[in-house]
Amino acid sequence: MSESTISYVTGTDTDVGKTITTAALAAALTADGDTVAVYKPTQTGVSCDDPADMAEVARLSGVKNVHEGIRLRYPMAPDAAALRENRDLPSLADHAARILELAASHDHVLVEGAGGLLVTLDGQGNTIAELAALVDQRVVERAAAQGSDALTIRTAFVVVCRSALGTLNHTGLTLEALHHRGVAAPALVIGAWPAAPSYVEVSNLDSLQGLGVNFLGTLPAGAAQLAPETFRAQASEWLKLPNWS
Repeated sequence: MSESTISYVTGTDTDVGKTITTAALAAALTADGDTVAVYKPTQTGVSCDDPADMAEVARLSGVKNVHEGIRLRYPMAPDAAALRENRDLPSLADHAARILELAASHDHVLVEGAGGLLVTLDGQGNTIAELAALVDQRVVERAAAQGSDALTIRTAFVVVCRSALGTLNHTGLTLEALHHRGVAAPALVIGAWPAAPSYVEVSNLDSLQGLGVNFLGTLPAGAAQLAPETFRAQASEWLKLPNWS
C-alpha cells in the first residue's frame, strides 16, 4: 500500500447521523473497489458486551475491519465518562498510531468522532481536528525519514448535519471552527432526510448546498432500518463520493 485516504467524520452535534454516514461512506467506497477500515477513537454510552457504533457500521456496510480506541459505559463526553469510571483515555498519539497502522494496509480509513466537532478525545482539550493534524504531522515526519518509500496520505473531513431548524447556525459554526483549525474544504452530509420534508427543511437544504463546500448528499431518515443488502446497494446513490484520488 503506497497511498491511502483518511476521512474524519464529525458532526454539528450528537445524534446527527455520523454512524449511519460512516456506514454509507464505507459501503460506497467498498462498492467503488476500495479496501476500507473504520476507527472510532472513543465510544461512550455502552457496556463492554453491548453492540455499539462500530458493530452497526459493520452490519450495514459489510466492512469488517472496524475498531474502537476505548469504550466507556456512561453516555457523556469522553473525558467526563472516563472521569466517572476512573479510567485514563488513550492519548492523541495512541489514536494517531492506530490510524496510520490501518492506513498502511487500506485504501481508505474512516475515523468517526464523538458528538460534535469540539468534543475532546483525550482529556487534554484535543478534538478530532487536532487528531487529524497530528496524523498529518506524523506523515510528514515519516516522509522525511523514509523518502519515496513513505506512505502517501490524503486527508478529508466530512461534516454531518441536521435538516431541521437551527442547522444553518450549527453547520456554520462547525465549518468556521474547522477553518480556524486549517481545514479548508470539508464535505457536508445531511444525516437524516425526512420522506416528507417541511418548507423549512427544503429551504435549509438549498442554503446548505450553497455554502461553497462539497455537498455529498442526504441520507434518508430510517436508513438504519433497511436490510443491509439494500443499504449497501443504495449508499452510492445517496452520496456522491468526492474525488479523493
